[in-house]
Amino acid sequence: GAGGPGDAQAERGDGSCMIVIATDAPLLARNLERLGARAIMGLARTGSSASNGSGDYVLAFSTSPRVRRNPDAALSTNDELGNDAMSALFQAVTEATEEALYNALLMATPVSSRAGTVRPLPVDSVRTLLRARGIGR
Repeated sequence: GAGGPGDAQAERGDGSCMIVIATDAPLLARNLERLGARAIMGLARTGSSASNGSGDYVLAFSTSPRVRRNPDAALSTNDELGNDAMSALFQAVTEATEEALYNALLMATPVSSRAGTVRPLPVDSVRTLLRARGIGR
């Protein structure tokens, strides 16, 4: 049925988030994919439930010369960061994604189309709502 705000059946999920992770850490595809999963955790921290119509995705890449592929080389000689060093990167990606999404919601410039205008959330009103619920200073 047509429920009110927060009703899972009323949610259309017409929006999608594209998250881009660029790092200079020497990571190959497997660990870049693992970073992407942590970016989705950052999205979830903002309250997203990844509804049916949501097409969120993550693109992750490394700029490190240590993991560049050489098409002329007979054998790969990549020098990737070890799995034991990934936890700090996972935390950083989760937190950076969450922060970027809050910035997009609160600091964006208005965008207009035939469908109307979308404005950023008013920072002062959000701050007041959070304080009323004991969150923030």
